[in-house]
Amino acid sequence: MAATLEIKYFNSYWMKKITSVVAPTGLTPPYAQVPQGYPPDNNTDWFIEESRIRGGYNNVITDVGVKAHIVEDNPNNQNRFNSMIYSGVFNSRTGINQTNEFSVAEDITRSVDPAQGSIQRLYAEDTNLIIFQEDKINRALIDKDAIFTAEGGRLTTSGAMIIGQIVPFKGEYGIAKDPGSFAVYGFRKYFTDRKRACVLRLDSSGKIEEISSYGMHDFFRDELTQSNITNITGGWDNHTKNYIISIQKANKNNTVSFDESVKGWTSFLTFKPSTMFSLAANFFSTNSGKLYKHHDLAPLSTPPGGYGQFYTITSNSTVKVVLNKNPSTVKVFQTIGYEGNKDWTVTSIVASSGDIGLVPVSKYFAPTNPAQLEAEMFTNSFKRKENKFFANIINNSPATQGEIIFGASMTGVKGFFNTFEFTLDNSINEKRELFAVSSDTVESSY
Repeated sequence: MAATLEIKYFNSYWMKKITSVVAPTGLTPPYAQVPQGYPPDNNTDWFIEESRIRGGYNNVITDVGVKAHIVEDNPNNQNRFNSMIYSGVFNSRTGINQTNEFSVAEDITRSVDPAQGSIQRLYAEDTNLIIFQEDKINRALIDKDAIFTAEGGRLTTSGAMIIGQIVPFKGEYGIAKDPGSFAVYGFRKYFTDRKRACVLRLDSSGKIEEISSYGMHDFFRDELTQSNITNITGGWDNHTKNYIISIQKANKNNTVSFDESVKGWTSFLTFKPSTMFSLAANFFSTNSGKLYKHHDLAPLSTPPGGYGQFYTITSNSTVKVVLNKNPSTVKVFQTIGYEGNKDWTVTSIVASSGDIGLVPVSKYFAPTNPAQLEAEMFTNSFKRKENKFFANIINNSPATQGEIIFGASMTGVKGFFNTFEFTLDNSINEKRELFAVSSDTVESSY
């Protein structure tokens, strides 16, 4: 360590630190024979050396004056969580690299309102810089400055500022402390605000909209307000054109997808990603340090591959359908029918009244001989007619007071609405779709 001291008579001195060496046994001063690299002892000393050659022995005594500068071993730092700083320019064509230069003579910092929390993420878009704070979203101009009229309208741009005025977007929204939830596609940006328990979309006009309110308000309110969340990560799937958000806890994971074409949340997914991103038309995610490509139709023996398979684990696909024609009318649901591939099965039939339907014993099976045809006629399984599949609903509920006919002796389940759960076995790697679900109903009363 060295320190420069400024003392009287404008003489400069160096203070140098000396580390003494313990001589090996048998050696005497000046220890010229000490081997190189021999360990020193813990004793240290200092000496002062005048930096000018005119200094002499026993000259006029000088006292230590003002310190010009000193190297600090433990300098204090300051955490400016709401500020940005930029360096000099970098130009690979001309060989200019000033990224390590931060001139204190220039105004190279910009700060946002510290009351809105720390800056969590920056996103550069054309000539704008979008600044995501915990409780606020701001926009700043890049490489220009804006002049505003007295009414607050933008008049023109001028100047050569790196980061211009910082203008907040309308709405009291932020990204909390989950910058990993951010995803972008085109002019849309998606992210979560855990403090307000919502999922948001920022469009090109500067409008912030709660997309979590599209039929999933209660779900995200309950999920995002829990204290045991370990990670929230988001990504854009270029293959399906969906925004994927994964809310992860220590023992549970909820990954859901949002589709702009239907303005709704279309699917729950079973995978738990660390990060997600798209490249061209492909969608990738990472898990446990490994990279996986999604929507890959390779055989099941070649990971990831296969429908319903994530991270080499295959799961069945399930679809829950709620039928509620004439919502204010009590109905008896007599049949269940669907359009799609033959391999779908019904695993649950529950009416709003609590009535439980006896599910069809199996998926559709095409008879190949008269014996199979006769057996199919007397079996409650899906039957094919005009390329649609139908099955009867047999009541499987316990008897209630006042009923004359109940249970398997009565056809259909009664209620305002009915919930059906369809399941698809993904062990066969084939594409199978479910287009529509219907039911024959008759009006009833309690």
